[in-house]
Amino acid sequence: MEILLVAILVVLLVGAFVWWRRESAAREARSLADVRADAQRWYERLGGQVMNLHGDHPAVRQALVDAGERYNAAGSQLEQARTVQQYRLARETALEGLTYARAARVALGIDPGPELPPLAAAQGAGELTRERQVDVQGQTFKAGPQPGRDTPYYYPGGRFQGRPVPAGWYSTPWWKTALGAGAGVVGGLLIADALFSPAFADPGYGYAAGYEEGFGDGADHGDQGGDVGGDQAGDFGGGDFGGGDF
Repeated sequence: MEILLVAILVVLLVGAFVWWRRESAAREARSLADVRADAQRWYERLGGQVMNLHGDHPAVRQALVDAGERYNAAGSQLEQARTVQQYRLARETALEGLTYARAARVALGIDPGPELPPLAAAQGAGELTRERQVDVQGQTFKAGPQPGRDTPYYYPGGRFQGRPVPAGWYSTPWWKTALGAGAGVVGGLLIADALFSPAFADPGYGYAAGYEEGFGDGADHGDQGGDVGGDQAGDFGGGDFGGGDF
């Protein structure tokens, strides 16, 4: 009798384990299907914007170039995605592309469309609220909340070497060219300090949660970069910051 009860108990336990495994697999499959569909939805929406928007203004052209790059990148990520996290990364790329498409619509003077979910990379970065102009090692850099002849490069907000960079329009994509130049990291930090340092009485950007903490964290990296790259910083004033390389 005891052997029979043990056998029944073992069968029940095995059955419960098999049921639990099947339910877990089904939940994972549903979750994967949901995030895949969500990423695909934003990707297709971005594709429609890239295909239908056109303009000759430099700010429009540049924003559409950036949107197109994200569209291609998101498509590649979707093709290779196999996990929830990979589909979420593809979704983030598509959303970033849509922020550039919205920027192009703003530059065209038409309705930018509905608000988008916030970008994870832009959290706490804030946005520009007024125009700024600074000189860094002989070069002039401009930034502002609206596109213009001198500020054709849109940035959706993010971080450069730990420092928050607010969303807005810039005269050059210094956050990109700095990453590709030998002394660019040091130079990029100098530009970020000049444009956004809280030491200015009116820095010209909207504060968001975590901005000051992020700036403080970035300052530590900047101090280290200054020690390492101080001898290189003098080469920063060259012509590598032109838009042609972007």
